[in-house]
Order: sequence, then C-alpha cells, then structure tokens
Amino acid sequence: MEDQKEEKLTAELERIKILEGKISQVIDYISKLTAENEKLRQQVKELKTASKDFEEQGKKAAKLEEDIKRYEGEREAIKSKIEAIIGQIDKLGI
Repeated sequence: MEDQKEEKLTAELERIKILEGKISQVIDYISKLTAENEKLRQQVKELKTASKDFEEQGKKAAKLEEDIKRYEGEREAIKSKIEAIIGQIDKLGI
C-alpha cells in the first residue's frame, strides 16, 4: 500500500512539473505578446506622426498650387497688357 501512495505521489509530482512547464510557457508567451504589443504601439505612434506630416505637406502643396494658378493668371494679365502696349506703339509707327 505504501508503494501505491509513493507512485501516486510521484505521478502527482510529475503532473505538477508538467503544469509548471505549461505555466512557464504561458508566461513566456504573454511576455512575447506584451513586447510585440509595445512595438506595434510605437509603430502606430510613428505612423500617426508620418500621417500628420503628410497632411501638412498636402496643405502646403495645395497652397503652392493656388499660388501657381494665381501667378499664371497674373502672367496672362501682364502679357495682355504688354501686347496692348506693343499694339499702341505699332500704331505710332515706331
């Protein structure tokens, strides 16, 4: 009967060792996930910063586009005035 108790105790100790091993694996896995999660959070933060930079660049590009259109309009107006002045000078026969 003593042998049965020892075998049962040994079996229970083996199960406890297996459980300890499994718990250790779970802890390692949770640590890995935690580190990965932190890395992903950092990447999200960096992407948000990059997105904000792109938005600002987009706004600057839109303003530059407006400026170019305005300058093209002014250039056309100046060109028309120069053509008119040249026409008036031509009428003078110079």
